[in-house]
Amino acid sequence: MGRALIEAVVQDDAFALGAVFARSGSPLLGRDAGELAGLGHCGVAVTGDLESGIADFDVLIDFTLPEGTLRHAQTCARHGRPIVIGTTGFSAGQRMQLDEASRHIPLLLAPNMSVGVNLCLMLLETAARVLGDSVDIEVIEAHHRHKVDAPSGTALEMGRVVADALGRNLETCAVYGREGRTGPRPNGIIGFETIRAGDIVGEHTVMFAGAGERVEIAHKASSRMTFAHGALRAAAWIPGRPAGVYDMRDVLGLA
Repeated sequence: MGRALIEAVVQDDAFALGAVFARSGSPLLGRDAGELAGLGHCGVAVTGDLESGIADFDVLIDFTLPEGTLRHAQTCARHGRPIVIGTTGFSAGQRMQLDEASRHIPLLLAPNMSVGVNLCLMLLETAARVLGDSVDIEVIEAHHRHKVDAPSGTALEMGRVVADALGRNLETCAVYGREGRTGPRPNGIIGFETIRAGDIVGEHTVMFAGAGERVEIAHKASSRMTFAHGALRAAAWIPGRPAGVYDMRDVLGLA
């Protein structure tokens, strides 16, 4: 995602690339960000010290790992910088730490920055309420072989939206994968299936399967630029907002 974000910023006249950060010890440190993204020299070198570069940007976009994101959010909170977070895989305790940071700054947390995915979330809520408990619900997601968390944050958010619409608790009704003699399907569960293969950018399908018919709501991303452009839309929206936690539905006016 880093290269896609750099490309999106450099190619959009509404933004200026102020700084690019990578983890300590990364072989990318010191490299020109534009050259890394295949855009030619841009004059912004990759650095590993967010604290020393805090004055170089107005909004931080973070697509890293949960531990790194927490450190970055805390640094932004100390210095009053808004942060847009696309990282997934947070534990409940880590989410609490993000909530604490959001007491001081506007913090946007979205498992998926795609406009299309967030439209799907609206459609899922409607479908769940209309179809109710008369159907079996499955969430199927596929990503590239290097993705480290499963199910994806987007899949979990889709499941949460459906569960909330049905008055269920996702933590107690979710079933993750199946193996062996599982017996008949219990009522009221939401199933999750995960695929990790090749260079799949991201695919999500929610299946509502009833007697004699099946409704599927699906989103397929063919380029990471979809997520990069969504992140820029969020970065343009968040400055000046009151401290608190936001998501892409706020950005898109869907909340």
